Amino acid sequence: MTLHQTNLAAAESAAPTRCALGLGSNIGDTAAHLKKALDQLDASEGITVVARSSDYSTPPWGPVPQDDYRNICAVVDTILSPQDLLARCLAIETELGRVRDIRWGPRIIDIDVLIYGTRSVNESDLELPHPRMGDRAFVLIPLAEIWPDAPLADGQTAAEALKTCPDQDGVVKLSE
Repeated sequence: MTLHQTNLAAAESAAPTRCALGLGSNIGDTAAHLKKALDQLDASEGITVVARSSDYSTPPWGPVPQDDYRNICAVVDTILSPQDLLARCLAIETELGRVRDIRWGPRIIDIDVLIYGTRSVNESDLELPHPRMGDRAFVLIPLAEIWPDAPLADGQTAAEALKTCPDQDGVVKLSE
C-alpha cells in the first residue's frame, strides 16, 4: 500500500469535512469548463459535491485586461486533507488545460479552496479560510446563495460579510 493509499484509508474512517470552493472561467465555453470541473471533483475519490451555486458573470479582478468571468461556488464534503484537496483542485485545473503564465490573467478554469470546515491553515501555498474572500463579491454572492452560514476568517458568515462587501453591482446572475 502506498503512503497516499494509507492516508486515504485512514481518512475514510473519519467523518467528512464541509468545504467551500470557488470556481471561475473566462476562456472558451465557460459553462462547459465549470461543469467538467464539478464533474471531475464529484468523481474524485474522497470528494462529494453537495451544492452548486447559480452562475454569475463578474468583471475580471486584477490589473490584466481580459473578458468577464463566469463564477460559481460549490460546497463539497471531503475526507481529504486541506493539502490533498488543493492538490486535487490543481490537478483538475491542469487536466482541463489551465496554464499558469500570467498572474491574475485569463484562465480556462480556476478552482480555489475557500473554506475547510472550521480549520485555519497558514502555509505558503494554502491559506484557509481564504483571506480575501470577504472583500470579493464574486465569491460571497454565490457562496451566500448556497451556504449563507459559511464561516469566514474574521468570524462573520458569508451572508454577514456580503452586507458590507464592495463591488456587488458588477456581479450579475446568469439565467440557466
